[in-house]
Amino acid sequence: MFTGIIEDIGTITNLKSTGQAKRIEIQSQKIIQDVKVDDSVAINGVCLTVVKINNSSFECESVEETLKKTTLKLLKAGQKVNLERALTLQSRIGGHLVQGHVDSIGKIDQIKFETLGKIFTISFPSEFRKYLIQVGSICIDGVSLTIANLHSNNFELSIIPHTYQTTIFQYYKVGDSVNLEFDLIGKYVENFINKADKFEEKLNIFLNS
Repeated sequence: MFTGIIEDIGTITNLKSTGQAKRIEIQSQKIIQDVKVDDSVAINGVCLTVVKINNSSFECESVEETLKKTTLKLLKAGQKVNLERALTLQSRIGGHLVQGHVDSIGKIDQIKFETLGKIFTISFPSEFRKYLIQVGSICIDGVSLTIANLHSNNFELSIIPHTYQTTIFQYYKVGDSVNLEFDLIGKYVENFINKADKFEEKLNIFLNS
């Protein structure tokens, strides 16, 4: 579990394919000082397990299913990535509860520069619209953010200078793909409602048979 508060910007130093999977080496300045083998680290919002520690870098493995669902398949050597270690019970939750389980991939449609902040417009597959609400939480490449404006297939985010400077938002360009994780509370609520509807349907069939 994570909070969506980025701790470090890492650099991809090596990518090695093993069949359809990938072994990813990431150079880090901050979290490398306190990360261990078997720790969970969110890399651009994707929860991976540390399998090896080097002097100034660590390595993780990403299986085929993860590569299919996330932008990790697009990673290149030298690319910058957001890093966050797993939440501890003593940590403040500065963002929102993030699982590190990516739901979909979005695309940056527009970047608008304002006097202080920047407005990012991100499109998403329309079937995920049900998980989004105005001023609700969303996780973009591991960053916990609040939706400023919501439309049928895109939303806007207002990025403050601090977030821009301490995450890979500073490197984004129009057309870039990003990992999206929607608020898990909405997904649980949907599941409960669907289960209740199916139970009611079966009960009605039973009572009327």
